[in-house]
Amino acid sequence: MTTGTLNVNPRSTDHLAQLHEQKKIVPRERGVKLIHNPVLNKGTGFTEEERRILGLKGLLPPRPISQDLQADRIIQNLRKINDDLDKYSYMVSLQDRNENLFYYVVGRHLEELMPIIYTPTVGKACQLYGHIYRRPRGLYISIEDRGHIKEILLNWPHPDARVIVVTDGGRILGLGDLGVYGMGIPIGKLSLYTACAGIRPTNCLPITLDVGTNNQELLDDPLYLGHKHSRIKGEAFDAFIHEFITAVQEVFPHAVIQLEDFATENAFKVLNKYRNEARLFDDDIQGTASVALAGIFSAIRVTKIPLTQQRILFLGAGEAGVGIGDIFTSALMEAGLGLEEAKLHSWFFDSKGLVCASRNDLADHKLDYAHDYDFIDNFAEAIKRLRPTAIVGVSGQPSKFTKEVIELMTEINDRPIIFALSNPTSKSECTAEEAYRWSDGKAIFASGSPFSPVEFKGKTLIPGQGNNVYIFPGIGLGLVHSKAKIVSERMFLEAAKVLSSQVSQEELNMGTIYPSFKRIKDVSALIAEAVTRIGIEEGTAYDKLHPDTLQVIKKKMYDPTYARYL
Repeated sequence: MTTGTLNVNPRSTDHLAQLHEQKKIVPRERGVKLIHNPVLNKGTGFTEEERRILGLKGLLPPRPISQDLQADRIIQNLRKINDDLDKYSYMVSLQDRNENLFYYVVGRHLEELMPIIYTPTVGKACQLYGHIYRRPRGLYISIEDRGHIKEILLNWPHPDARVIVVTDGGRILGLGDLGVYGMGIPIGKLSLYTACAGIRPTNCLPITLDVGTNNQELLDDPLYLGHKHSRIKGEAFDAFIHEFITAVQEVFPHAVIQLEDFATENAFKVLNKYRNEARLFDDDIQGTASVALAGIFSAIRVTKIPLTQQRILFLGAGEAGVGIGDIFTSALMEAGLGLEEAKLHSWFFDSKGLVCASRNDLADHKLDYAHDYDFIDNFAEAIKRLRPTAIVGVSGQPSKFTKEVIELMTEINDRPIIFALSNPTSKSECTAEEAYRWSDGKAIFASGSPFSPVEFKGKTLIPGQGNNVYIFPGIGLGLVHSKAKIVSERMFLEAAKVLSSQVSQEELNMGTIYPSFKRIKDVSALIAEAVTRIGIEEGTAYDKLHPDTLQVIKKKMYDPTYARYL
């Protein structure tokens, strides 16, 4: 916003017109309405001059304080709260009344606050969403709104939505079907788009699609906020999704659609149908895959075992696992292997046992990895026979990486790769401490939710967090910048390479295979630069590659520091 010395008579009833003539940018609202608008509100941060001209005199305590002091007050009060869910509610309340201050605080304390505003706390918030609900945020579109979805999208007050995160609540984290209570996920994801990639809050739109729920507890809950019927599926669901995506493309033609926490069958179906027709991707399939592959790339820098000699055994064969398998296959093909040979480097173990060709009970998305091998119904036995270099947990089942499992991996590998990626923390296949202790400190460990550093034999080991926040904000930023019409698989493969390249040797020495969250905005900008380059090379992006694309991207990123309105 423009700043400068005012030459305005504050008593004049036409002072806003005078400011306009002098090309001074002013809020579209004033007085109480300005204070109650979270996009424009600065609370006690309004200067004396702003208070006088914008009709705020007397509506605020008399002494203005700086944004830094406001941020200090917020974090001090937050740290006095013992319960993480209460901390979550406190931050939501701040976001509801002053978005700039919310992101200013989050930016200054990202490592501390990310577990509060997103996983693992957001999982508990979703489970209790109807009980802690205070103010509406985002759009709810139900199956009963068929034929009127465009009208609902037009109700959104910010016409330039650039990133839409949408869920149907079918599989929230590792918690299952939470129906419309899943809205906490799109809200949380978009908060991270802003905090970690500088997407302006008014360009972000969270959406929950209410197609019912099969969760009987919610159907019996008098405070449940969605329609109380079982989930719609089949042709009715497909037609509803088609109307939704078509309406989004018409109302918000520049928007990127991120699918989030759809049930596995629907996630693959929607992604495969629309991936070449819309600017659309699925974070659970593609984002998780990219961040996991980045972890493998980083681990290779420690183990010195080439990519083409890596073999992964997955515990869990849903969206996340198969997504990782697919991108790992692409990376191996890029390294020179043929498709069928590359697929043989990924093995899956689901709830019934090893995914193999002799089984006749496999869902379609598992078939590519149903290898010709004897069936095994014990995970430890599968490790003994397949001898993987890495095990990746995406099962949503806690404590499945037992002492026996990790000791077996350590017998087979000098530095076993152990990724316990299920969210939230309560669903993790093992803890960081277990992985390090049972492997005698040799494990290269990463988890989906954060774990604290572990002291082991006089050394501090810092577990890596394979959090999708390293990937999806940069992908979205690159798509917004480049206007690429299609989100290609190559973008996620390149994002993994970029992310891994940002891990320092010092960080690897401390046991972590992901860079510090303190550098997340720089990582997002680098990924956005790569996405822009790929979009141009693939002929799907409108923008030409600027000689200094990275700096152009950074310059456009949202800064939550208060602007001077006058």
